[in-house]
Amino acid sequence: MYVGLDVGGTNLRAGLVDEAGRLLAVRKIPLGEFRGAEPFAKTLASLAAQAARDGGISPERLEYVGMGIPGAAAKGEVLYTCNIPMKNVPLARLFRNYLDVPVLLENDANCAAVGEYFCGAGRGTKNFAMVTLGTGIGGGFILNGKLYSAGGMAGEVGHMVVEKGGVPCACGRRGCWEAYASATGLIRMTREAMERDKTSRLWEESGGGTAITGRTAFAAALRGDETAKALCGTFVAYLAAGVVNLLNIFQPEVLAIGGGIGEAEEGLLLAPLREIADRESYAARCGGKVSVVRAALGGDAGMIGAALLGRII
Repeated sequence: MYVGLDVGGTNLRAGLVDEAGRLLAVRKIPLGEFRGAEPFAKTLASLAAQAARDGGISPERLEYVGMGIPGAAAKGEVLYTCNIPMKNVPLARLFRNYLDVPVLLENDANCAAVGEYFCGAGRGTKNFAMVTLGTGIGGGFILNGKLYSAGGMAGEVGHMVVEKGGVPCACGRRGCWEAYASATGLIRMTREAMERDKTSRLWEESGGGTAITGRTAFAAALRGDETAKALCGTFVAYLAAGVVNLLNIFQPEVLAIGGGIGEAEEGLLLAPLREIADRESYAARCGGKVSVVRAALGGDAGMIGAALLGRII
């Protein structure tokens, strides 16, 4: 048995997973205020132990705990995260102060890719790509059946520039893909669209502007709001800019879109995204097939993939 930990920008989730990749028990708590690496490690260890006990096993009997981190990680160390203030933190060692089992540490999008590769949208492929749309944008790649990690710093696709000199990103650059095609980017663009159009249904869908989420624009667009429909089109265009780049670079058999926004309505997200990919990707121009799909495991991909890391690294 394994526990997979998914460290998100908003929540921490732990899942007990068996050999077949089945999720047996889940624990979830808010990330809350980051109070330092040591308390953070203690919280993660407690969460993992609770998930194990919920599934009926002693935490000390776990084969290992896999952990997905939103940033660069290698050899048990968090090298850097820009959404949680950690740099060069020996998180695996700190974790074992509170739960003494082996720890496998990886980027969270890599974990999601592993989960989908073994149990979801990537099953049966040899070359598979995963893009996660959440607080930021993550990428994970299985190339010729192996996780592409490159010393823990591969897959930070959210920080390729799609708008030269554009809005600032948390990483310190301007115009990053993450600043436009993540939930954070879409929330910013939604707020800007609302300020331009005081009559838009975006106001109603967001509780008068107090509860804007990454789904607000799609909800208003489904109700026929023209401002929201234009906003969704702009968002998909930015999303496609990065997706087509990845298709051209890696030529995966399948590219899956995951994360909260990835659950948006087919006709507003994936259908127009595929249309752009079919028109602009190099493979399609050469007569090849472009397969852009919705991730199959939803929010569980990261936990399942973290738990199955031992199969691929």
